[in-house]
Amino acid sequence: MKTSTTPVTAPKWHIVDADGQTLGHLATSVAHVLRGKHKADFSPHQLCGDQVIVINASKLAFESKKLKQKEYVSHSGYMGHLKAVKLKEMLEKHPARVIEHAIKGMLPSNRLRADMLKRLHVYADAEHKHEAQKPSPLTIK
Repeated sequence: MKTSTTPVTAPKWHIVDADGQTLGHLATSVAHVLRGKHKADFSPHQLCGDQVIVINASKLAFESKKLKQKEYVSHSGYMGHLKAVKLKEMLEKHPARVIEHAIKGMLPSNRLRADMLKRLHVYADAEHKHEAQKPSPLTIK
């Protein structure tokens, strides 16, 4: 199969306010923009997505049941080293990691995923350091 290679344009900057948003809807729309599927010249083997800034990560909306039940599990490979952290604890300590973890799971696991995630900037509050890039607001449906 022959694929065409188009020249990649410079990435645009988008800003998303996560205040009151649900995690799944936010993550799918941000992953869509990071991958570049919203562009007409999308090709899956090129890095053609845009830069995305997510603010107010600590103000995501969750049901109380999900806050108590959802766990982030990691294992080091050694016996007895299984670590589980509840969503409520993760939001209190590292609210940006919740969004980063959800978006990482929605991107394809190939060589471009690390480069796509470098274009994601998540902040727990409303302040960010990218005013010079003049980000345009991204609406989530």
